[in-house]
Amino acid sequence: MNVKLIIISALLAAISIGCTPTVKMEAPDKPITINLNVKIEHEIRVKVEKELDNVLSEDSGLF
Repeated sequence: MNVKLIIISALLAAISIGCTPTVKMEAPDKPITINLNVKIEHEIRVKVEKELDNVLSEDSGLF
């Protein structure tokens, strides 16, 4: 019974080794292009900050 088990396991090992997947790395024919459609918006709020500084200043008498 052990001999049959050894033969079967050897055959399964041989079959599984023959079915290993292969990975191929190749450079593409065309160059890779990346299209970035990015819209960057920013606001500068210097005027508002200056007004807040004036309101919260020590001279305003708020505190």
